[in-house]
Amino acid sequence: MAGRMMVGSAALAELVRPASAPDPAGGHRVLPVAPELTALLPGRGLRRGSTVAVAAAQSPGSGTTSLVLALLAEASRAGSWCAVVGVPTFGAGAAAELGIALDRLALVPHPGPEWATVVAALIDGMDVVVTAVPGTVSASVTARLAARARQRGSVLVPYGRWDGADVTLRVVRGAWEGLGPGRGRLRRRAVTISARGRGAAARPREATVWLPGDGLTRVIPAPAPTAVASATGRSTAGRLRALPAAAPSPFRPAFAVMGPA
Repeated sequence: MAGRMMVGSAALAELVRPASAPDPAGGHRVLPVAPELTALLPGRGLRRGSTVAVAAAQSPGSGTTSLVLALLAEASRAGSWCAVVGVPTFGAGAAAELGIALDRLALVPHPGPEWATVVAALIDGMDVVVTAVPGTVSASVTARLAARARQRGSVLVPYGRWDGADVTLRVVRGAWEGLGPGRGRLRRRAVTISARGRGAAARPREATVWLPGDGLTRVIPAPAPTAVASATGRSTAGRLRALPAAAPSPFRPAFAVMGPA
């Protein structure tokens, strides 16, 4: 079953728990993420009640959609309920390959003009709510949804422009490996992600990971001074940031599956 397709407020009401219901996670205030992403987030995970925005991609194929799915994978595998709103091209099959549990995934591909109401209803009952931001959203709406996430203990993950997030993740650069002059096959992509925010996330952070990777996603160690081929076929000197080693994660990030990345 490729996720639960939600249509109308009645269908949403069947999924969400009452606003007065206790938090099923109890005292577990931080949902897990892949070890490679922990350095980018306060508390080394998705803190309940927070808003973690993913900035919109500047160009197709940047790796932004893979990052969005990577944020869901570990929490879903650990038992969290997740929702994706406003992404009609969401690839449920590829999400399953990442480890996202489709029986705990709600999909609302076309929320319609009541987008904010749909997102608010899902915040009431889901652990993580990813939503594409429909154009320009007023500051009052973003503030109201963020406040609702804080109150309900949900993690709100807006995908697009969102002012006032606790943390904003952005793919700042990426280079494909495996493509030579005129021939070759794209094997994996080195993606550098920056994190900026407020409070505990005020200090800018940066990490470079393989996304998608060679069967896993991991922090890229300091490379030897060899060439890394970009998607254009041009070779550039490998100068990736050296980061502490992390245990490999078993999930396999997929290629773009959630609309243009």
